[in-house]
Amino acid sequence: MGMSPGQMYRVRDGVRGINQKFILGATKAFPGYSLDDLFYIKGRPVKSSNKWPEFREYARQKYPNELDEDLITMIEDSIERGRRKPE
Repeated sequence: MGMSPGQMYRVRDGVRGINQKFILGATKAFPGYSLDDLFYIKGRPVKSSNKWPEFREYARQKYPNELDEDLITMIEDSIERGRRKPE
């Protein structure tokens, strides 16, 4: 995504907000998805989608040398927390 693991951890932990660089990195990492699929505005319901690939497998295929297992796990955790966010 063009971000260091440290930046990803800060976004995940809420220390750093999501900025344009983060959004552009996510759209490049997941070219088949719209912004609505990748992000939501707090307070709005998250769309339920069955078209999400298994992230770990996708990341291993798309970025075999760029993403290590710790970063993949961190991103998976962030995705799962986003899916569980209360309204």
